[in-house]
Amino acid sequence: MLEKLRNLRRSEPQTTGDPFVDALRAALGPDQVRYDGAHRSLLSHDASVFDGGNSGPVCYPTSTADVQTIVRLANDHGRNVVPRGAGTGLAGGAIPLGLPVVVAVTRMDRILEVDPVNRVAWVEPGVVNLDLTRHLTPMGFHFAPDPSSQQVCTIAGNVANNSGGPHCLAYGVTNAHVVALEVVLPSGDVAMLGGLEPEPQGLDLRGAFVGSEGTLGVITKVAVRITRNRPAVRTLLLSFGSVRDAANTVSDVIAAGIVPAAMEVMDQPITRAVENYVGAGYPLDAAAVLLAEVDGLAAGVDIDADRIGEIGRANNATDVRLAGSETERALLWKGRKTAFGAIAQIAPDYYLHDTVVPRSALADVLTEIYAIADRHDVLVMNVFHAGDGNLHPLLIFDGREEGMMERVHAAGAEIITASLDAGGVLSGEHGIGVEKQQFMERMFTDDDLDHQNRLRQAFDPGCRTNPGKVIPSGHSCADIQALRSIPREVWV
Repeated sequence: MLEKLRNLRRSEPQTTGDPFVDALRAALGPDQVRYDGAHRSLLSHDASVFDGGNSGPVCYPTSTADVQTIVRLANDHGRNVVPRGAGTGLAGGAIPLGLPVVVAVTRMDRILEVDPVNRVAWVEPGVVNLDLTRHLTPMGFHFAPDPSSQQVCTIAGNVANNSGGPHCLAYGVTNAHVVALEVVLPSGDVAMLGGLEPEPQGLDLRGAFVGSEGTLGVITKVAVRITRNRPAVRTLLLSFGSVRDAANTVSDVIAAGIVPAAMEVMDQPITRAVENYVGAGYPLDAAAVLLAEVDGLAAGVDIDADRIGEIGRANNATDVRLAGSETERALLWKGRKTAFGAIAQIAPDYYLHDTVVPRSALADVLTEIYAIADRHDVLVMNVFHAGDGNLHPLLIFDGREEGMMERVHAAGAEIITASLDAGGVLSGEHGIGVEKQQFMERMFTDDDLDHQNRLRQAFDPGCRTNPGKVIPSGHSCADIQALRSIPREVWV
């Protein structure tokens, strides 16, 4: 089979009928530029439920110089550019619109340097999140941002979406762990944003780039802060008779002055799916479970763990369990981090949301989410970063059912509206992409959106980098770029 694939690649035509693709192949080589239907189809999607992506040539750079070449050739030929990591995004941020060149950085996957004294590591953009932590573990360090997709998501994707994860409650999201970025700007020039000095001079362009969802340029190197492993960790599993009691416990823990490393809540349907999938020891009769973790010095974490247990019992916890070993702790976390995969036992599709609400509003918004799902006859399961109010309601469905997608999107829109009405925001870590564009005008004024667009134009005057994302139509310089289309016969 492998030899057949090699022969197929050798048999590909040397010219494609498109001068842009031919120029890319001449500059990079055919192995780094793919234009076959399979590659373009695969990279026209991400992990979201949104269709409509349409990829042009797919490039796999292996160096900063390669990225510069791609961007400059795209400029010469009037073509748009979409940076892409592992494609695990859930808001449609990596979906290419209008046949752009897709710059997939997954082959730029080297850990370049680790400085344990200054607690900084330089990595390429395609390094997988969990691979970085595994590399650092023998040195006594880890990379703190830990999205549930950390086994496959890339550092560049984390930067693009300012990703968080369960432990962002105590340690902060990706922005707090990025020191400097080497990027190829839309002009093709290389820039260093931020720096290793404690207070870099000038504007915080690093901070502007983090969370920009690929609209300001292409990341080619990242300097990240590495975090020393804590000497002691305590992980608790609290069971409750209602989701409201679990949510109230979270608020009361923070109000008591305790800042755990993580506090995650799962309701009964998703807990049962996880337990059937992993066998982590989760209770099947609890309406909700709270996974809480504290770390630090042994004496301190014991005190905090006891206090969390007391607060849980005051909120009607039916059981409080302390993980008795590292194996048990790892299994509990494995269950939480594979929750999204576990729902495949129930239905083939899910639509995951990412709003953030004040902790004091958690219980009421969750009640409204269940009511919304009932109104639209859609199954919902809730698993979320409870400590910072980052909700992740999973709408579970089979997209082959007649009218199902319409009901799912309608329910999703109501969930977003309910979160905003409660004083929340559109995204905690998944980004805006195409999913939440239509709601940007509910959260921001025209002046806000105008200034966001001006920032984008400062980096990308031609608005050719990931057009059609984040800023809503009517406010974005990229409106025309997003609609640009190239005749399909070019790709035949």
